[in-house]
Amino acid sequence: MMINYTYQKAMIVGDEIMRERLFQIIEVDTEDNALSTIYDTVMMITIFISIVPLAFKDTNKVFNAIDYITTGIFIADYLFRLITADLKLKIKSPAAFFVYPFTPMAIIDLMVILSSFTVIGSGVKLLKILRLLRTFRVLRAFKFLRYSKSIAIIIMVLKKESQALTAVATLAIAYILISALVIFNIEPDSFNTFFDAVYWATVSLTTVGYGDIYPTTTLGRMVTMISSVFGIAIIALPSGIITGGYLNEINKGNHSD
Repeated sequence: MMINYTYQKAMIVGDEIMRERLFQIIEVDTEDNALSTIYDTVMMITIFISIVPLAFKDTNKVFNAIDYITTGIFIADYLFRLITADLKLKIKSPAAFFVYPFTPMAIIDLMVILSSFTVIGSGVKLLKILRLLRTFRVLRAFKFLRYSKSIAIIIMVLKKESQALTAVATLAIAYILISALVIFNIEPDSFNTFFDAVYWATVSLTTVGYGDIYPTTTLGRMVTMISSVFGIAIIALPSGIITGGYLNEINKGNHSD
């Protein structure tokens, strides 16, 4: 009896060690972890290869084979992450395995996998509806977020600078609404709805200038000029914040080395 208990306890400890090792491999590791680096590289190559067929309208046997193989790899990756969900979420209970499928990246992974299964046929109406899931294949590009260390740094910067970026976003939204109100009242003939004015203000703020909606009066053009000039300053703010934060993180990493 004691031997069986000791054996079971050893098996549990062994499983925990294996899961922790697996978790260190599949997660982006900042330390020198050769297996983690290899895993990330393989997954990024797999994602890139899986996206190639999306650049073509027609399909063939080679593209189908690519889809089946890459989907198999994605399924394995999803299962690896599911069985280590408690380590990822830092929840020491079975609830972690039920919570993980509803996390953003897990949803993307699942959508990518499900979209690939719709290639099995198109004769049944249900399958024709499910073919809409093929659209979610483009989400494979977002899987790069998990394996790129540079993107991981940018995400960290966004979290740290969230307060400053939120202030800039609030300023931009306020400026768009005020500019829209001004131009909508100055040139009611050029803008049929307030949404048209908001669209114009957004395009002017970003200095894109499609030219499909534009003011025709002198006063309206003056407002456009002012809006465009201030737009350059507002758009430049988040770029400076993100660039500064990114350089700080890179410098921290260099100093730590």
